[in-house]
Amino acid sequence: MMPSSLAVLRDFMLQRYDDLKARLTRRLGCADMASDALQDTWLRLEGKDELGPVDSPGAYLLRMAVNVAVDQQRAENRRLTSSEAEALLAVPDPAPGPAQMAQGREELDTLVRVMGELSERQRGVLLAVRLEGLPQAEVATRMGVSLRTVERELRSAHEHCATRVRNLLSP
Repeated sequence: MMPSSLAVLRDFMLQRYDDLKARLTRRLGCADMASDALQDTWLRLEGKDELGPVDSPGAYLLRMAVNVAVDQQRAENRRLTSSEAEALLAVPDPAPGPAQMAQGREELDTLVRVMGELSERQRGVLLAVRLEGLPQAEVATRMGVSLRTVERELRSAHEHCATRVRNLLSP
């Protein structure tokens, strides 16, 4: 009865381990990587139940070990180093904190209150241009006024809001 391919590969690996390691070290350029790859190769062989016929056990084991090393290298390249992980953890959270959120709410409330002081036309122009993003010419057509009037009302609304908000929020 012929020994199974797995038995042949295991025996070959046990008898020629040093030769396989030397060849793999030359191929990979690192003895530690070669040792790790051969160990994982052995574990993969141990985990197999069947294997088809193998013509050249040495070439088969070497190719298998190289593939294992490539897989290990790919996995290693996907992992973050500890310094990379620390750098990511040190990145400040761009989300506003509670104090910034409270300040933003206060500024928004102040702006809404100040916009209530505008004339109806100024408020309509400001909201249409800045909030809805409409072109000034379209706002002029909708409101039945000239483009120059829309430009003037928008500038006046900006100046009023900027001045009043600055005065109300400054300590």
